Amino acid sequence: MLNDRISSGYLDAAGTLGARPGVRRLVWPDEGDALTPRLLAMDLAAFKADIDAASEECFGPLGLVVTYERLADLTGVVAALPGQLTASLHAEPEETGDLAALAAVLAGRSGRVLWNQWPTGVSVTHAMQHGGPYPATTAPSTTSVGTAAMERFLRPVAYQGWPQDLLPPPLRDDNPWKVPQAVR
Repeated sequence: MLNDRISSGYLDAAGTLGARPGVRRLVWPDEGDALTPRLLAMDLAAFKADIDAASEECFGPLGLVVTYERLADLTGVVAALPGQLTASLHAEPEETGDLAALAAVLAGRSGRVLWNQWPTGVSVTHAMQHGGPYPATTAPSTTSVGTAAMERFLRPVAYQGWPQDLLPPPLRDDNPWKVPQAVR
């Protein structure tokens, strides 16, 4: 909650979703304007009936648990969701055989798919991916974090055959700035 706009946006979005038909408030503060976590629940039929409102993004500590009876009913609903930065699939190892269709749908809707993990903050590493299908990002072929993110903000320049003393310091063979390099 970095500023008043973000705080009020969280409270408005959480309040709107919390008042929708079929939504149960599992964890909700007594003070309506408290900037605290909230947890809501609804069944899959109610979620499907109100999918646009129920899947609206809320920036802040809000969780929505959607309960369902049959896994087969879930895949089509997940496929109708908008693109996301991350998706988490929680299951037991012996359940993997039943999850292939759902895993494929999640990979098609997300830039990073996690198995039995919650998405964490993002770090600047070679393996970090934090992009995804629209509307999660407007640049689905790239990422906003990790070392690959540099491609979004830099114009590449190739120096071919240049003398060492005319190259920018990080590109010289002696690399005086000690910038990490991937040499191939």
